[in-house]
Amino acid sequence: MKWTDDRSGNVDDRRGSGGGGGAIVGGGLGTIIIAAIVFFLGGDPSAILSSGGNSSPRTEQRELSQQELQVGEFVKMITAENEETWTKIFAENGMQYKPARVVLFREGTNSGCGQAQSAMGPFYCPADQSVYMDMSFFQELQEKFGAKVTEFTIAYVMAHEMGHHVQNLLGTLDKTDQLRKSGRYSETQLNQVSVATELQADFYAGLWARYSNEREKFLEPGDLESAVEAAEAVGDDNIQKRSQGYVNQESFTHGSSAQRKEWFMKGYNSGDIKQGDTFNQLLR
Repeated sequence: MKWTDDRSGNVDDRRGSGGGGGAIVGGGLGTIIIAAIVFFLGGDPSAILSSGGNSSPRTEQRELSQQELQVGEFVKMITAENEETWTKIFAENGMQYKPARVVLFREGTNSGCGQAQSAMGPFYCPADQSVYMDMSFFQELQEKFGAKVTEFTIAYVMAHEMGHHVQNLLGTLDKTDQLRKSGRYSETQLNQVSVATELQADFYAGLWARYSNEREKFLEPGDLESAVEAAEAVGDDNIQKRSQGYVNQESFTHGSSAQRKEWFMKGYNSGDIKQGDTFNQLLR
């Protein structure tokens, strides 16, 4: 993808500030999925991750490499493009957009939702309206799940997490939290809510790509395909096949590979935020 000249001031780069002791509890996409469900339904994932013990945060400082500095510039650029696009979309619908903060970290850091660790993968914390990203996730995505990682892969993942911020601003996450806390729904039903939440974030990522590309013309051949490949790689059916050898649809929390591709492309092709109702009757 082509770089733009925009940069956001809402990026907090903590990669040179030490980590959380380097302890990754559980590890892999299994922990990512479990923790993500808790985050996106408004809970605190720290209990999930604390079972393996906690370490005291390190405080040593280090200089970032030139490659890390370049990654930081890229994240600032993508953050700025999200801010500009969502400000426009909200304004078109008579609303005011409040930007999210993006926190880059290595190994571990504190968040408004508890201790953030690398094993959780990228996530959005509603409590402090921040996206947390350890860039090592993309190495895992490539090595363990066979997805080709490009710059636009990173842009898609960031746009997906920004989609959760949009859901927070629109009150969607409050509604899913109320469902979770009501005690009236089974685990399978709550899984369906989680899938709808994730697929809508994919839709918003596609919508962001459509609006941003119309403004900046930054997409290059293969960019959309790399985003779709990443979305398919972390589909529940693909993860379950790799991890346990069979698929249990009732336990899906993020959606199948086909569903994730479908909703990302629906957002991109429609360019209409009103077509992103993945919940149907779930939140009514």
